[in-house]
Amino acid sequence: QGLDREALDSIAACGDVNRNVMCNPNPVESKLHQQAYFWAKKLSDHLLPHTRAYAEIWLDEEKLLSTEDEQPAKVEPVYGKTYLPRKFKMAVAVPPDNDVDVYTNDLGFIAVAQEGELVGFNLVAGGGMGSTHGEVETFPRLADDFGFIKAEDTIKFAEAVMTVQRDWGNRSNRKRSRLKYTIVDHGFEAFKAEVEKRAGVKFAPKRDVVIGDRGDRYGWVKGIDNHWHLTLFIEGGRVKDTQGKLLQTGLREIAKIHKGDFRMTSNQNIIIAKVADEDKAEIEALARKYGLMGQVITATRGHSIACVALPTCALAMAEAERYFPEFIDHVDALQAKHAIGEQAIVVRMTGCPNGCARPFAAEIGFVGKAPGRYNMYLGASFEGTRLNKMYRENIQEAEILSELDALFGRYAAEREIGESFGDFTVRAGIVKPVLDAARDFHG
Repeated sequence: QGLDREALDSIAACGDVNRNVMCNPNPVESKLHQQAYFWAKKLSDHLLPHTRAYAEIWLDEEKLLSTEDEQPAKVEPVYGKTYLPRKFKMAVAVPPDNDVDVYTNDLGFIAVAQEGELVGFNLVAGGGMGSTHGEVETFPRLADDFGFIKAEDTIKFAEAVMTVQRDWGNRSNRKRSRLKYTIVDHGFEAFKAEVEKRAGVKFAPKRDVVIGDRGDRYGWVKGIDNHWHLTLFIEGGRVKDTQGKLLQTGLREIAKIHKGDFRMTSNQNIIIAKVADEDKAEIEALARKYGLMGQVITATRGHSIACVALPTCALAMAEAERYFPEFIDHVDALQAKHAIGEQAIVVRMTGCPNGCARPFAAEIGFVGKAPGRYNMYLGASFEGTRLNKMYRENIQEAEILSELDALFGRYAAEREIGESFGDFTVRAGIVKPVLDAARDFHG
């Protein structure tokens, strides 16, 4: 009720529905970003649950359905009587940036442009990060490429994918109920044919696009709205006052004078958006005063994220967010030791295998197994187009750092020009590539 009074809500924050649609959070960075954001917002609004149950439960609203004869399917045109077998997540990417990790989502839309104008999307489906320790029938997976769709068919295809998942998804085992397992169990071609049948449109061959960096660009960017937008590095997304860095106080002080927006990125950072020319110097001065700007951010630190883990998450088996800055200090030191500090390496850490920080898509991933112990994964691509694979199981910090020391030494000596760390670990045979998650991730 307090959220409602502030014109906010938590509709679809949980449950077996489309929970979120991620997009680059700054739609005025370019016309293409603006157009992609339009479709992300349209997808989110269209796929919200239509039922008034949220208002009935939380806001004391009178029940909408008064008799058993009135069918929920009339209220929920996409979800029907049953909702989905499991949660569902979407992302819209604007190449060459893959800041939303589009392939890790149930459904993804990769913007395709001609002369700076959006013409459609390459649709990808079947991604998801969650798995369960010791249960090989569960595994993370990256989405499959289905083909190109015109922009005007976006909603049509989204509904088609979701209704196939609604009707075909596993409802007897929630650990196998995500869309990724539906595609594996029924087969890619059968799933694709059913989506085309329901959409009433066939996929065109996917268009060539460049998928590149997954990180955020820190500092000022001027948008097509003629305003400035400042991306601030917030390590692990942890807004807290600490010695020398009064991040919480600083953001509050900025909020007192800022006339624009605050936007959160999918890499856990914050954009101070829509800053006028005359306000730019004052905003920057406050950001520097409170440690929100001016810090040294190494290439690896700037690309790395962690889940909240202990003490906030009851599922966590090990630390992540609180421990991660200290851990990255060690990684930075090892990279400096081997003179590879200029190389960005995507490092991610989670407290459990549910994968909220997308660790299985990291070049170096750590997944909590017990207090102070992690499974270590290697071999994902820098761009987020290939999963990693377990390298060492249930190891502690000393062993992790010893392994990284040796691996960085080899990488410094043996890497090819322009070769990322993840690609090197596969080429050098340190881990096998995961090309088919169902076959390769545990095999």
